[in-house]
Amino acid sequence: MIIGHQKQWQFLENLFQSKRIPHALLFCGPEKLGKRTIALEFVKLICGKDILEREHPDFILVEPEQKEIQISQIRELSWRLALKPYSSPFKIAVINKAHCLNPEAQNSLLKTLEEPKGNAILILITSLPEALFPTIRSRCEIIKFYPVKNSEIEKFLRAQKTVPEKWQEIISLASGRPGLVMDLLQTPQAIDNQKKIRNSFIKIIQSDLFLRFQYAKTLSADSENLKNALEIWMSLLRDALISKIKGKAGLGNYSATKLIEAIRKIQTTNFLISTTNVNPKLALEVLLMEL
Repeated sequence: MIIGHQKQWQFLENLFQSKRIPHALLFCGPEKLGKRTIALEFVKLICGKDILEREHPDFILVEPEQKEIQISQIRELSWRLALKPYSSPFKIAVINKAHCLNPEAQNSLLKTLEEPKGNAILILITSLPEALFPTIRSRCEIIKFYPVKNSEIEKFLRAQKTVPEKWQEIISLASGRPGLVMDLLQTPQAIDNQKKIRNSFIKIIQSDLFLRFQYAKTLSADSENLKNALEIWMSLLRDALISKIKGKAGLGNYSATKLIEAIRKIQTTNFLISTTNVNPKLALEVLLMEL
């Protein structure tokens, strides 16, 4: 089910109806917005619903293996895309978390984008488009996704047969990310985890360097939790920035300018941790010193 993103979906439908679907599309925006869901819905629109219900020769889904997308995966993808469609009008591939493409895989993908063969469509999904080669981005139709309005999420929740007791809290914690809404609905303890991370962040930015470094050591020990924490921090700061712009209470003594700078620093740290061999503990210590 698609929650929000009506403009993006209307644009995709228009591409389909006008038969002007580009060879490559790049879906970009923060994590948990529903980009993958919309990509799969678009695949079904193009090739029919049954294409995702089983192992289909005309559909390829590429995802990271051991934190990276390897060149061998892209070589196999390119080979399969060059074949004639079996029963669908197109061969269609979705590369999820495209920012995990290592440099060799990106170079291999670039050759496919430069010399497209046959009836093939490629959809790249990423929260870190800057991690992709500029030459890859330039060869894709870029579709940007943004946080969904709370009213859209509320409409979705109210349409459920059973409205969760904490639906207002879920909306607040989700910060416009439908994917996170689904996570919170399916895993109730995730609500407490989100609140814990938010409260810890608010506490730590008011603490001295010793406590900040202790926190960095603990958080960096779990890479998956670290990435989740950075996303939550950015959401919290974005909410604070919106409140500040509206003239409401923000986050402590943070000005709008300082909030923007803090968001950018977290984005940079997230990018480095996700795409390079930087020491996560050191990167987090530097970030917490600057916040």
